[in-house]
Amino acid sequence: MEAGEGRPHAHLAALVLARGGSKGIPLKNIKLLAGVPLIGWVLRAATDAGVFHSVWVSTDHDEIEKVAKQFGALVHRRSPEVSQDSSTSLEAIREFLNHHHEVDIVGNIQATSPCLHPSDLIKVADLIQKEGFDSVFSVVRRHQFRWSEVKKGENKMTEPQNLNPAKRYRRQDWPGELYENGSFYFARRHLIEKGYLQGGKMAYYEMRAEHSVDIDIDIDWPIAEQRVLSFGYFGKEPLKEVKLLVCSIDGCLTNGRIYVTEDQKEMVSYDYRDIVGIDLLKKRGIQVRLISERDCSKTLSAMQLGCVAKVSATNKLQVLEDWQKDMGLSWKEVAYLGNEESDVECLKQAGMSGVPADACAVAQKAAGYICKSNGGCGAVREFAEHIFLLLEKVNSARKQMEEKILNLMKDFGVTEGQR
Repeated sequence: MEAGEGRPHAHLAALVLARGGSKGIPLKNIKLLAGVPLIGWVLRAATDAGVFHSVWVSTDHDEIEKVAKQFGALVHRRSPEVSQDSSTSLEAIREFLNHHHEVDIVGNIQATSPCLHPSDLIKVADLIQKEGFDSVFSVVRRHQFRWSEVKKGENKMTEPQNLNPAKRYRRQDWPGELYENGSFYFARRHLIEKGYLQGGKMAYYEMRAEHSVDIDIDIDWPIAEQRVLSFGYFGKEPLKEVKLLVCSIDGCLTNGRIYVTEDQKEMVSYDYRDIVGIDLLKKRGIQVRLISERDCSKTLSAMQLGCVAKVSATNKLQVLEDWQKDMGLSWKEVAYLGNEESDVECLKQAGMSGVPADACAVAQKAAGYICKSNGGCGAVREFAEHIFLLLEKVNSARKQMEEKILNLMKDFGVTEGQR
């Protein structure tokens, strides 16, 4: 065992490889998935796991570097030599180690595994640091019968590989088989330097099937979005049901442009889809309130939205705090849609936060969801749909918990009337 690798203080680094030249989906690693750059999902999980001494992204692209830093990662600029289509992950990891001699163990996490959870990474770190394994990799259990391939022109029959056709297993009677899913590979420095990601004292870590998502082709994207909304990791705090959405008027409800007529009257435009989004939120019992730094009371009156609004707001956070306290809400029950520097503190404070696609950079960095739509062009409606999807996740989790409680009661012979 190499120096430093067996000690508790051995430096464990998370490393996400994110090349800019993806052939399948251009800049796939930072494409928005459920409102979050793809790479952001695994960086959030790695950071919140709390087991890494450092979290790195190895990239050759400026935009990927920018997103990585927004999520708190350190950046290693990989060389052109290991950024080719033919370059392997092992080559990129070895180059990283050549520049970072403090690192003893590398946890190579795949950027395209958005359903990875911190709990998985914590358990794997224990296998390496406490149980002394040299390498650990992720697998998933599959119940699939395999048959030998018969190539065109070959005069032979296919043969079963893992079953007896005369005695086919029922799914519940067969444990299945373990397959690598590529979510992560942890290995000690001395193995990697010898050209191995798997070797020495090895162990696999079995991930839950619903967390085993790998995005390879564009057609996977909508499926992955639904999966990540159902099984993804959204942060340390549990989601709660949203009861208030506060929306910045200029740049969110409108596109931020102000038209001035000859008689000095102001005019703005808005998207009817956003009005529908506000109505849908209200029907779901979510209050919608509006806020603006300028006096746009006449415009709001003309729009007839029926929402509480605060105009000429010099301190948006103070207004938000007052509303939150008046309604007796926790911050987790508050959502905020903003687009400017003046919205940043509100975005950070709210339990659910979003920005239009054309929001300023600091607002995007503070937000949990980045809309595909620009301000005044459907962003409010899109954020409303995002809220509804997350509420489904909350309700689903609540139902599962209630079912577990009922099953426990049955096990202990307690009837519902005795609760």
